[in-house]
Amino acid sequence: MGLLEGRVALITGASRGIGRAMSERFAREGAAVVCAARSADQVKETAAGISATGARAIAIVCDAGVEDDVRRTVAIAVKEFGRLDTLVNNAGDAGPTKTVQDYLVEDWRYTIDSCLTSSYLCIRFAVPEMLKAGHGAIVNISSGAGRRGLPFRIGYCSAKAGQVGMTFGMALELAPHNIRVNCVAPGAVEGERIDSVIAGQAAARGISIEQMRKAMLDRAPLKRMVTANDIVDATVFFCSDMARSISGQVLAVNGGDPAG
Repeated sequence: MGLLEGRVALITGASRGIGRAMSERFAREGAAVVCAARSADQVKETAAGISATGARAIAIVCDAGVEDDVRRTVAIAVKEFGRLDTLVNNAGDAGPTKTVQDYLVEDWRYTIDSCLTSSYLCIRFAVPEMLKAGHGAIVNISSGAGRRGLPFRIGYCSAKAGQVGMTFGMALELAPHNIRVNCVAPGAVEGERIDSVIAGQAAARGISIEQMRKAMLDRAPLKRMVTANDIVDATVFFCSDMARSISGQVLAVNGGDPAG
């Protein structure tokens, strides 16, 4: 029996990277998975790959920063699987790398909506279903940037810090209803996104990509980036009964960086 046997989980940003790895692992642990993302072809690939193994999964094209999309997604999930008791708020865009004076209001709104408003909306519409189920587990995928900051990324840092505050507030509010809320704060995660972040940071700081990559690695005592599976492991733990007495916590998965 898997760690998430019998759960029904909504995972946003499920089209690639951490979200796809998350969806696949949740299914292997026994959950029925609602894969939600903006990219239609990619999120359908995620769900199809899971279904091909005999596990239960559906794909829903959803912009998690849009209220009507989230309302519809939760309704479809409940119609398909009968309930919803697990939510992973993984959706989010890195946003631009710019000085604050060049960071447009449009940049700000887009990044906040993508990373923070999306988490709020998913919680807002998932919680009534968790109340019906009598239990629930919510995990917000934040970032070390929301705890220690990152130059030239004011929108992203603010949104990710907001997810941490949201975790604390929702954990207190929902605890009487047996709904747990926790947060995973990744450090630098191997993959295309961190390569783009490194390139943007290097350009903004006037250093080489190699120098910027070394600076990121030097920040982690273990001297390596984390993997998508490292983030998935932490999230599965928070959503499983192993964490039944844990709520309102932020777990940094970052190679040992004490700053977050």
